[in-house]
Amino acid sequence: MDHKIDKFKHSSLTETIICCFYTVYNTLGYGFLEKVYENALTLELQTRDLPVVNQKPIKVYYGDVVVGEYFADLVVDNRVIVEIKAASAIANEHEAQLLNYLKATELEVGLLLNFGPKAEVRRKAFENPSKYPKCIGSKLLDRI
Repeated sequence: MDHKIDKFKHSSLTETIICCFYTVYNTLGYGFLEKVYENALTLELQTRDLPVVNQKPIKVYYGDVVVGEYFADLVVDNRVIVEIKAASAIANEHEAQLLNYLKATELEVGLLLNFGPKAEVRRKAFENPSKYPKCIGSKLLDRI
């Protein structure tokens, strides 16, 4: 039996998600709104028996006060946040958005999938131990 060593956290799952992304991209092509790709990718992931939550709320706290609420496009198997774009190219702002989602949750791995003229994938990780410094005593971030 061939045992593949995971180079990255949840690499097996992210490889499956990326495979589903390319299946959807090759089927639908470029030019639809993000919601169309979100729905199609959800269906493709479900055909592989992966649990998927669409538009998962993410609350950001400052002290004990909610200062913002965002929605992750997809959370797959409660382990990977997937942010979907349909832009001409992935921008720094898109990567920052995904990184902030990771900072605001206990999830450590995210994928940015762009259904633009050229299919693009970015993987981001943010380790949990560095998320909550000991000098911060109050709850800062909501956890998925």
